[in-house]
Amino acid sequence: MSDSAMRWYVVHTYSGYENKVATNIEKAVENRKLHDLFGEVKVPTQTVTEIKDNKKREVERKIFPGYVLVKMIMTDDSWYVVRNIRGVTGFVGPGSKPVPLTEEEVQRLGVEQRNIEVNFAVGDSVRVSGGYLEGFIGTVDEIDLQDALVRVTVSMMGKDVPVELELDQVETLN
Repeated sequence: MSDSAMRWYVVHTYSGYENKVATNIEKAVENRKLHDLFGEVKVPTQTVTEIKDNKKREVERKIFPGYVLVKMIMTDDSWYVVRNIRGVTGFVGPGSKPVPLTEEEVQRLGVEQRNIEVNFAVGDSVRVSGGYLEGFIGTVDEIDLQDALVRVTVSMMGKDVPVELELDQVETLN
């Protein structure tokens, strides 16, 4: 099966067992040679600055304590493997039915990094191709690949107005 058939599922674990569960899922996939059913296994973390005893230090914190994200194709075998890992209490979903994350949820959670290529740069003239300013022409002031946004200055009624748009709402002028 193709990688595109894989979806992200949320697995509930005992608190503090997230990393162990992720490692054990990866080992089970390796041992049972189920690579075609499983993609990535992630424990989402963020780096925060902690001040303790007047000392600053960077600490990794779990964004969703008690949860592990697994990209997989849901079959009886894959469900059984994950469900029977020590520390797993079940999949997130109504009853015992696992529900995959939607594309929007995956993007909002920042689970997958998507490589975004833009064919314009700061200072280039672009046409707004979507949204309420469709058809306007402006100049690119800033490109934010992290959040997939672009800041463009457009001229409206004789005034330059900076607007923030999604990257797919602008196109280069031919």
